[in-house]
Amino acid sequence: MSITSLARSAVFGQHGVVSSNSPLAASVGLRVMQDGGTAFDAALAVAAVESVAIVPMCGLGGDSFILAYDAKSGAVTNINSSGTAAAGADAEYYRSQGLALMPIQGPHSVSVPGEAAAWEAMHRRFCTIPFADLLAPAIRYAASGFPVPPRLARTFAGNAELLSRFRATADVYLTNGRPPREGDVLANPDLANTIRQVAEGGADAFYRGPLAAQMVAGLNNAGARFAESDFNAHQADVTEPISVNYRGHRVYQTRPPSQGFLLLEMLNIIGGHDLTSMTPNSADAIHLLVEAKKIAYSDRNRLAGDPDFVDWPLDGLLSSEYADMRRDQIHPFQAGDEVRPLTPVDGHRDTTYFCVADGAGNAVSWIHSLSNAFGSGVVAPGTGVLFNNRAGRGFSLEPGHPNVIAPGKRTMHTLNCYLTTVNGAVAIVGGTPGGDLQPQCALQILTGLIDGGIKPQDAVESPRWHSFPGTDPATVNRPGELRVEMGMPDDTIRDLTRMGHNVVQNPLGSYIGRVQLITRDPRRNVLTGASDPRGDGQAVAY
Repeated sequence: MSITSLARSAVFGQHGVVSSNSPLAASVGLRVMQDGGTAFDAALAVAAVESVAIVPMCGLGGDSFILAYDAKSGAVTNINSSGTAAAGADAEYYRSQGLALMPIQGPHSVSVPGEAAAWEAMHRRFCTIPFADLLAPAIRYAASGFPVPPRLARTFAGNAELLSRFRATADVYLTNGRPPREGDVLANPDLANTIRQVAEGGADAFYRGPLAAQMVAGLNNAGARFAESDFNAHQADVTEPISVNYRGHRVYQTRPPSQGFLLLEMLNIIGGHDLTSMTPNSADAIHLLVEAKKIAYSDRNRLAGDPDFVDWPLDGLLSSEYADMRRDQIHPFQAGDEVRPLTPVDGHRDTTYFCVADGAGNAVSWIHSLSNAFGSGVVAPGTGVLFNNRAGRGFSLEPGHPNVIAPGKRTMHTLNCYLTTVNGAVAIVGGTPGGDLQPQCALQILTGLIDGGIKPQDAVESPRWHSFPGTDPATVNRPGELRVEMGMPDDTIRDLTRMGHNVVQNPLGSYIGRVQLITRDPRRNVLTGASDPRGDGQAVAY
């Protein structure tokens, strides 16, 4: 039974399920599978439509991280496509401008976008339908427009000032200075033309041709420090994911520079406790998860950086020996303050997420983002491409920090998504937007499903907590808060406060993720889709 008043019904299917924050994208993905496509084909079509229809959250100017499960081979593939800092973006330059933190918006907050390369990597590796055919629905929605849904309209209204700062951005998104309202039809013909070029010429058309030169010129005219070679050099990384075993589930996560390892480290730490004896959303259960979060995030902030630039012990952080040491730091009845560093053992807000599964057992977990709402706020004139603010949001200017900005470096990335298998078959596929909330939300969903036996839609709708701060350089030194959603039981809040947690109740409707989830019942061969009522999305099935 749902714990909130926002209840929806789960959807069930045998042949395919799509859970997306865009009903338009979900419908397109379902139609692809109904016409004979696989989950991989559907996922690419969904990603492209979301990049048009969820304007503030994702797009060709953003990044993508993907997990793809192939039922024939039983293998999970990791696709990371996040871009680098500009050739002229070195820490000393920004310090010389009197800055202690990176600019959070504007041209200096942009990193090279990874979305187009992710599309091509997915298509080349897995898809069966021609690339241009899968991008065609996105091109149609960009050219002809789509009606703006309620929450998207509110996001536009709340960011009108940012959209007005740059002429090319205002030309696309403002009419007589006004952002689109609920039900208005929003078109972006320049973006339609850009996607059409990608459909015809692949990622090369985006990164290595006249379009790349046009984007670099637009960014640099606004003040950025890119070279065309920054775009020319970009490629998606196709690798094996990282994983741990949790209660019989092999839990997969996206590989660094994604911070997906945080979820796996937390699962390892809590794996030595019996959560099945604890009531979901009870104070003792939340306390354990929050304390594990503090440890993992402390490790990320002290150690993690772009693996091409920083040598840090990922395998050590995910080892059982390290989890045993860290687990001993958790007091069972008292909230911790500062987390004491340990030397690891040696080792041999705005985003959107969707998932797709088909009747053949294939599944895709895909997260993509501009970082903050509307990213940098910068559109390159004539392209319709709204650029991310990942460099501004993620990099540090602190000397010696593992995540300090440097030319050609990727920031450690909040984007991550998960997928689990049991006995080699996909079991759970899920994720959420939400920056540093993402691994914490995943921890709550997975323990609810696996330890608590909660049904998928109830797990999605259950009141959530968010331990703040996380990893954002702008807020990482602020006092700690345990932010809980309205609907959290009163006795839970009381007991957490007694344990020493600084509990803050968020007003109803406050942003605390928009989970999309699919589970698979191997005995009945039934897929269950769940979609978060905190967003405009939906799950669809057939």
